Amino acid sequence: MNYSEILKEIYAEVQPLLTQGQVADYIPELAHIPPTKFGMAILTSEGEQFQIGEASEKFSIQSISKLFTLTLAMRLEGDAIWQRIGREPSGTAFNSLVQLEYENGIPRNPFINAGALVVTDMILSHACPPGGLDNAHETVLDFLRKLAQNAEIGFDLDVARSERSTGYRNIALANFIKSFGNLRNEPDKVLDAYFHHCSIAMTCSDLARAGLFLANKGRLPWNDEEIIKPNQAKYIKSLMLTCGTYDSVGDFAYRVGLPGKSGVGGGILAVMPGEFSVCVWSPRLNENGNSLAGTKALELLTTLTGISVF
Repeated sequence: MNYSEILKEIYAEVQPLLTQGQVADYIPELAHIPPTKFGMAILTSEGEQFQIGEASEKFSIQSISKLFTLTLAMRLEGDAIWQRIGREPSGTAFNSLVQLEYENGIPRNPFINAGALVVTDMILSHACPPGGLDNAHETVLDFLRKLAQNAEIGFDLDVARSERSTGYRNIALANFIKSFGNLRNEPDKVLDAYFHHCSIAMTCSDLARAGLFLANKGRLPWNDEEIIKPNQAKYIKSLMLTCGTYDSVGDFAYRVGLPGKSGVGGGILAVMPGEFSVCVWSPRLNENGNSLAGTKALELLTTLTGISVF
């Protein structure tokens, strides 16, 4: 497959979309990013890497971090996590409080904000007994550094502070979940860890490498280390397909046909089992909070290659 030529074709075709959509300016620090950036990187299961545009420029991964915190929680607690989180699409906004009232503080899935807060709480309980907040931050950061093979990955502390200063709905979610007894740690500790996880800065190339274990049945292809069991990798990919792109998962599956996880920083990470991991970044978002040009780029990728899960 000539991925280099395919990426060039995609890059040319998405150019008109780079001025459409809106950046996530409700997080003030994200409003400062030049909105017409575009990067895309593909890493194949054989270790070949292809990239175009600003694929080596760091950006805030935001909710893509939820994919890796979920992986960590599954490593730590296995199927027990599903006693505290559901596995269904929400059908509501990623920061909605509505369903929690009716469902007794059990979030619909681990990729909406409420679910990610419960996942973060699980990691805190393992990483910080009885307390030691920095450990929870570093646990996730070290995990991503290992998966991406890049020790330089770090937090964007300006983004973390920006999220904290405007994160009133997330603060409400954490306290609401706590009121139902579904957070074991104090909401402030959970929120601080959560905001730091979302602020992690990575490149498209970093993220494509970090996601490759999911395309390889849970194992790192370069040394065959098992990150998660094959059935757990299957579970995570199924959740990416059904819950990974907010409340537009049906449209994303229809157009792209790959399990994916998006973030309001403009990144989308997707995997094709047995073939490749791909990350695209473009800061302007559609009405559902997914990268507008990024979604189109992934649609073009599966169209031009003829490769998808369907």
